[in-house]
Amino acid sequence: MSKLVVINACVRQDDSRTLRVAEPIIEALSKRYAVVRYDLPQMDFVLPLSTEKLAERDRGVIAPWALEAAKNIAEADRIIIASPFWDMSFPAVLKCFFEQTTLFGVTFVDDGKTCSGLCKSPKVLYITTRGSNIATGDPLEQATPYIKAIGTLWNLGELTTLAVTNTDYAPDELETKLSACISQGLALAETW
Repeated sequence: MSKLVVINACVRQDDSRTLRVAEPIIEALSKRYAVVRYDLPQMDFVLPLSTEKLAERDRGVIAPWALEAAKNIAEADRIIIASPFWDMSFPAVLKCFFEQTTLFGVTFVDDGKTCSGLCKSPKVLYITTRGSNIATGDPLEQATPYIKAIGTLWNLGELTTLAVTNTDYAPDELETKLSACISQGLALAETW
């Protein structure tokens, strides 16, 4: 069975609008993919790299969870990132996860002149909800460009962003917008 890696950075978990969109899509895909899931808010060891941790990594000492996650990402046939829009990007825990799973010889290599990715997933789905009316592609929205950049480093394929916008300032439209995004995601999941 093909492998789907889910990276959940929804800090509010049960109250997360992003997870309300993501979970039905993940459930639909779990019928075709073996799901490996990283619920980052529950992984209290996903922290920024410190001077000491970088020195350890330079000596080849890597946290077992990070090595396992990096290998799963490299082997994944599909990747879903579920993360809310925070401070014009995404929660810090997601950046910390990317820092710790960007591992030489696992997710990328370099030849002394440039980096090349080692991952094989041809498709990545980024699911998000944004409280304000900032669309994907707006210069104020920096999550999608960052995920594209890390995807380039890792050799990930096409990035699709599913986003619900203006969730804080148009509460009367919230349920309609969430339902529409779920429907869009489920339609995508049929061939994804």
